[in-house]
Amino acid sequence: MQSPSAPGSSAASDAWAGLTREQIVMKYAPIVKYVAGRISLRLPQSVDMDDLYQVGILGLIDAIAKFDPERGIKFQTYAEFRVRGAILDELRAMDWVPRGVRHAASQLQDVYMKLEAQLGRPPEDAEMARQMGVSLEEYLQQLESVRGLSVVSFEDLRPSQEDDEWDVLDVLADPAQVDPVESLGLQQIREALSQAIASLPEKERLVVTLYYFEELTMSEIGAVLGLTESRISQLHSKATLRMRARIRKVLGGS
Repeated sequence: MQSPSAPGSSAASDAWAGLTREQIVMKYAPIVKYVAGRISLRLPQSVDMDDLYQVGILGLIDAIAKFDPERGIKFQTYAEFRVRGAILDELRAMDWVPRGVRHAASQLQDVYMKLEAQLGRPPEDAEMARQMGVSLEEYLQQLESVRGLSVVSFEDLRPSQEDDEWDVLDVLADPAQVDPVESLGLQQIREALSQAIASLPEKERLVVTLYYFEELTMSEIGAVLGLTESRISQLHSKATLRMRARIRKVLGGS
């Protein structure tokens, strides 16, 4: 394993001076616990938190081995990126989302797109339930069932770990560098996502902002808005489905 501190980086050398690899891993293990914990909140109980943690530790070891302070990136930022990527790669390999859940999410998106086109605005819960021919309670239960499909991150915008020619952090660290996301034609996705967030109803947009940008948990957001954690989860699922549907529409996907 290569040295975790890069030549010429006194900050990294001071932080890791005299530490073994195992000690360095233990020092930054709380990062793994934090990332794994946040991801697990959006997963069904059948996904073992301990499994996510173990995969995250491997991501941390990878981060220590590949960290280059010359990029101008804090190690914690880089480590969170690598840990999250390792966990998401494992979840994709597991294909943990049941086929029925994927079908339900697709149906919800289709109904949402149809009603939004007809109404000229985001449809209400009662309108969605009526269009789907189910009770309001059944509709809300479907929203709860698809919440795990919202597991997304910047990691999806970089090549696989076997091909490290670039990653998103390189671009964030160097404004002068050509954006590989744009060169791959994915700038359109970023713009579509921005538009999708802006088009959300106010409460859903607030949930998305507090969850993804302020990094509050569902229960913390509930306390802020005076709503139950279950209701926040429903709002989050609706926001996710609306954004997925709008992005699919903008990109002309099926």
